[in-house]
Amino acid sequence: MRTPRTARRLRLLAGVLLAASLALAGCDGGGDGGGDSAKAAADSGAERAGAPGGAAARVQGGGKGGVPGNRTPRTAPDAVVRTASLTVEVADVPKALAAARSAAEDAGGYVGDETTRRGEDGHERTRVVLRVPAERYDEVLGALSGAGRLVDRTAKAVDVTDQVVDVASRIRSQRASVDRIRALMDGAGRLSDVVSLEGELSSRQADLEALLARQASLKERTGLATITLSLSGTPVRKASGDGAPGFTDALAGGWRACLSVLRWIALGLGAALPFAVLVALLALLWLRVVRPRLPRRAEPVPAMTALGPLPAARPAPGSAERAAGGDGG
Repeated sequence: MRTPRTARRLRLLAGVLLAASLALAGCDGGGDGGGDSAKAAADSGAERAGAPGGAAARVQGGGKGGVPGNRTPRTAPDAVVRTASLTVEVADVPKALAAARSAAEDAGGYVGDETTRRGEDGHERTRVVLRVPAERYDEVLGALSGAGRLVDRTAKAVDVTDQVVDVASRIRSQRASVDRIRALMDGAGRLSDVVSLEGELSSRQADLEALLARQASLKERTGLATITLSLSGTPVRKASGDGAPGFTDALAGGWRACLSVLRWIALGLGAALPFAVLVALLALLWLRVVRPRLPRRAEPVPAMTALGPLPAARPAPGSAERAAGGDGG
């Protein structure tokens, strides 16, 4: 059985434990709040410095229990350079070229470059560079791809947002630098200072103009997409009903082969003709000019002695009679 004193002691102990529990809970809550405040301050400072750590800390830290906090959705790039290359076979190259020009001009673009040539097979080949607005790029590209039989297609997109932002920042800094140099020139009193500042001002203005030119180039490249279209003519062939080559196709093929052989023979004769003419001229020169002037071979001369030429041998006696008798017999 509890006494009144024991009951008072238990109540006092319970009150002390309750107060201690409340104090500990308050300390924990204050610690969490301080940590959140420090983290928010750190994130804010990182964002002002332009570092990506603030956004990463918010995503990784999140809320309590490891639940991610509010995530910022990734947006599409602001500056993209788009280029494409197409090779299309068409039946009528001039007609397809006119259609490509119309597609580019209707979209608000223009024709940048054009080259047309005729191959050895007699077919026209045209290469044209089209510049179209970036927002109409996909539409024009689809129209050009369906102009004929698509042989090859290549598309490329390059994000240059970082370059655009960097150039804009450097332009602002360079303009501020030019303004400071001009302010110093206004307050300069000596001629040497003015000359030195003018040289520095010219250098910084040249850098500023280069940055402005680069900014204009980036704006032009991102505002207008580049499409390089190659058009190639294809022959229109009439095939038989089953798709196999017929008699006329074989006749045309044989005639083309015969013409090719005759052309090669003519080329061979034409190549050998200069050498044949040169050999004929050399032979004529030998027979008509060189050979008659050569010394002739001398005839044999009878042997000579101090007393004169040697006498010829006389026939033996009776040889003439024997020879005549033999003839008469």
